[in-house]
Formats: sequence, structure tokens, C-alpha cells
Amino acid sequence: MPDTSKPHIYLIDGSGFIFRAYHGLPPMTRADGTPVNAVFGFSNMLFKLLQDLDMSDRPTHLAVIFDTKRQTFRNDIYADYKAHRPPAPEDLVPQFPIIREAVKAFGLPSLEMDGFEADDLIATYATQAREKDWKVTIVSSDKDLMQLVDSDTVMFDSMKNKRIGPDGVMEKFGVAPDKVIELQALAGDSADNVPGVPGIGVKTAALLLNEYGDLETLLARAGEIKQNKRRENLIEFADLARVSRQLVTLDCAVPVSVGLEELTLKDPEGSDLLQFMETQGFRSLRNKVLSHYDGLDDIADEPADKETKVETRDYECVTTMEALKRWIDIAYKAGTVAVDTETTSLNAMAAKLVGISLSVEAGNACYIPLDHVGEGIEGELDLLAADTRPEQIDKKAALAALKPLLEDASIMKVGQNIKYDFLILIKEGIEIGPYDDTMLMSYALDSGKHGHGMDELSGLHLDIAPVPIKEVIGSGKSKITFDKVPLDKATDYAAEDADITGRLGRILKPRLAAEQVRTVYETLERPLASVLACMEQRGIKVDGSALNKLSNDFATELARLEEEIHTLVGHPFNINSPKQLGEILFEEMALEGGKKSK
Repeated sequence: MPDTSKPHIYLIDGSGFIFRAYHGLPPMTRADGTPVNAVFGFSNMLFKLLQDLDMSDRPTHLAVIFDTKRQTFRNDIYADYKAHRPPAPEDLVPQFPIIREAVKAFGLPSLEMDGFEADDLIATYATQAREKDWKVTIVSSDKDLMQLVDSDTVMFDSMKNKRIGPDGVMEKFGVAPDKVIELQALAGDSADNVPGVPGIGVKTAALLLNEYGDLETLLARAGEIKQNKRRENLIEFADLARVSRQLVTLDCAVPVSVGLEELTLKDPEGSDLLQFMETQGFRSLRNKVLSHYDGLDDIADEPADKETKVETRDYECVTTMEALKRWIDIAYKAGTVAVDTETTSLNAMAAKLVGISLSVEAGNACYIPLDHVGEGIEGELDLLAADTRPEQIDKKAALAALKPLLEDASIMKVGQNIKYDFLILIKEGIEIGPYDDTMLMSYALDSGKHGHGMDELSGLHLDIAPVPIKEVIGSGKSKITFDKVPLDKATDYAAEDADITGRLGRILKPRLAAEQVRTVYETLERPLASVLACMEQRGIKVDGSALNKLSNDFATELARLEEEIHTLVGHPFNINSPKQLGEILFEEMALEGGKKSK
């Protein structure tokens, strides 16, 4: 159980969160074109941490701390400090102020100070907290902060869910936390351009400090060291080691303007947080926030991208030609119809068409069974006679009636992953057109924000969890193909698919123009569905002789390169062996960057 006997403060390395978020997600933009992938990743990481804390070890105080400009007091000590760091990526720069907005939207203090790094502010607040006998948790994976670890101060890597105490520091560096500064002074840090002593790495620094006790004793007794190069470097670069110690030592007395007591953890103001999520277009995160914080539903307006929820459903199983013609007439009058096919397999080329579902308005849909054989278990002998098949329209007659509708240029057909339906129907002599695809609309609008399968889109935009296919066809030994599903269950499942597809289309289509992605969708994404379907159906013609020639050319070039590599190394080895290649690169050639892992 967490210790609640004294205050506990969480100090979050906000800059570390930013770069993890930016590099962990593909490019994303909000409606006005502003990049937001780092904002989205940061907000998710922050919310996940707060959510976990609410369910376990909720602290009394919390702050998110950021770096400001690169120039700090360390540049006055050593002009080349962090000189090799590249500037922030262009698409990340405009996200910095929005990330600060995210922190404030969550109701948390956002702290930074010119002339100091985030690590210095963290060190200062950690020191103040320890002086008051508080517990401290530093949320970061930055090794520079490990010098602050002690019995009441731990580091927490939220991405790995790993806490690092004194034993963890010893495991990483080979020295206790109070020796981390001196170890880094010896080993230096190429990322921050901290020079250290040439030729001394982390392991050697740990060995020396454990033998001589501290940096000044080591430098004073450097002449006793037997290894010539090591001895010479410690003597020659002693002052550089002292400068490095200044660079890596965190300032624990920054004159901060916000007091420790002001960092009390509070729940966010609901309206501010929801407005921020809406502005950025973070719909999936907004839904998570709504479900976590009590009372937000009372102040949350219904999102603009949600259709009014329809509680009643009218799903019809169409088993007569008269009923089918009625649905065809309804589709013609509506001008748009959602279409979905049901088959015996997810492999479109091997699948058999079992039925088609249609929908023109929310809550109203039909399923047209075409080739149901009745109930049975897949793998058993089908002993059903023809007259035991469930009632349904003759397949050829039904398709003949549906073909004009599905091919009519004046009627828009809406599907979810319509390429699959295209492949199924083209085998029946029907080529759907024109069409919209809700999966492709979603991808064009929110490519990197979430998945684009129907179940996920339904939950996100409609708050509906569709009937899982496993509930319909079963699983394991009791699994059956869709043509053996009873018509009542088949209708509930298939008609719902068409119903949800239609609703998604009515939500997503208007957003294409509003968010300026209609051209991308209509000229790139949508046309490709039928092209790919035709390619899959017809196959691809290749020139076998040209491929053979390419293969021979590549084999010849590979042999030449392999011989050249063996010459450079000085002996043959198996280039395809990661183990042998690692030994060559990092042991024989002594290249930097290689390290052995488990």
C-alpha cells in the first residue's frame, strides 16, 4: 500500500514527454493544418499517468516542468555545451505552446525558467520537498536526473512502468547516486557535448571511483594508475573533468517563483479540458477523459461529429421479391444507400456471397439472404435437402434486381472497406459505382489518430458496440460459416453493419470539405479502392525473363559487395549473421554505438 503519512510530489519532465511523443507518432494535423502529433501523444501520456495515479498512488502535489531556450548558465561555463544538438524539427516548434496549453487544460502547473534547464527546476523542487520530509517521484527516463535519487526520491519511467531507486542507479552505472555526478564528469556525455576525459567510459569511470573514492582523490593520485593512456589522459585533462563536473551538476537552488505548496494536485476544470480536446480534434481522448472524470458528462455538449443516437431499430429480413423491390425503390428515392455483403470467408477471392444488406436511414436496414443453407457445423456432412433451406429469394433473380441499383451512376453506394464488397460483387457480374468508403474517409480525416475499422469508428462516433462476428458464427470447434447462421441472427448482424456504415457516412462526409481533405479523398484514396480490387481479381502480368535477369544482376552485385566487405575486414565471415557482423563492427573495428543486449 502507498505511504500516505506524508506529502508526495510528482515532478514530470515535460520536455522528455514531448520528444517521446513526437518521435512515437506519425505526422498529424488538426482541421486548420497545424501539426499536433506531439500534442496528441503528450496529452495521452499525461492523461494515462493521471488516470493511473487516481487508481493507485495519487500524490498530493504535481507539476510539469519544461526547458526554455537552449542558452543556460552552463553555456557561460563551457561555450560548446550542447553545441552539437540540432534545432527542433520544424513541425514540432509550433506544438510547444499548444503542449503548455494542454498542461493548463488538465489543471496542472506548467513551470519553466529562462537561464535554467528543466532538470535544474526538478532538482530544486526535489530538494525543497526533501527538506520538508516529503516523498518525491521524478517522472523521467533522463539519466542526468539519477543524481537526485535517494531513499525518499525515486525516478519513474512511465512508458516502461519502471521505478528506479538507489539499487537501480547502482545497476545502471555501477556507482551509488551520490557518485553519478563524478562518473558523468569522467565519462562525459556526447549528446550534451560534455567533454569528460578522453578514453574513459562509464564502466571505467565506475571502476576508478569505486577504487579511489571520489573525483578529486582520483585526479590527485592519477600518477599511480598503471595503464599509460588512462594515466596520461587523467593528468592532461584533469581541468576538463572539473569543468564537466560543473556542467552535469544540477542546480538545486534555482530562485523559483512558484512555491512548493502551490503545486497541489487538483482535478481539471471540465469545460477548459473539453474545449481543448475539441479544438485539437482529439475525439478519442475526449471520450476517455469523459469516462474517467465524474461530472464531465453534465457539462459536455454533444460533439459535432456525433449523430443523434437512435434507440429503436427496424431491421427486416427480405425473403420475397416484392419486399426487395420495395427496398430498391426506397434506395432510389433516397439517392444514397449503404451496402454491405456477407460471405463465407474473409478471403474475398475464395469467399462465396451469402447475402446483401442495405440501409438508407439511421435505425432502418434490411438483410437479403441469397445463399443460406441452414444451421449446421462446419466440417460435418451437409445432409440438408434442398427443401430444408430457409426461405429466401432466388439468388440469380435477386442479383438481377439489385444490379441496376448498384451500378446506377445517380445513386451513391456507401460501404466500409468497400474494396472487399467490390471484389465479391464483381464475381457476380456487378461493378459497384459510384461509391463512398467510410474507412477511407476516416483515414483521410484522422489517419494517425486511431484505427479505422467499423467497430472502432462505431464506438468513437456513435457510442455503439456492434455485435461481434464471433457471437454470430461461434468460435473453436463450434464455429460455422455465415451461410449456416439462422436468418434471425444473420439479419441482426448484417443489417446492423449496413445501418452503422450509413450513419458513419453521414457523419464523416461533411467533414471532408470542412477539414480541407476532400480532394485527397476523392482523387487519391477513393479511386484506388476499385483499382486495387480489379488488380486482385485479375492478377498482375509480369515479365518472367526480365525478373530472372534482375535476379541474376542482383546476385552478381551481391557477390561483388560481399567480396569487397571481406577485403575491407581482412577475412571472410557470414555477413547475414547479426552476431558475426556485430563482432566485426563493434569489436574488431571498434565503431561507436554498439552494445550487447540480452
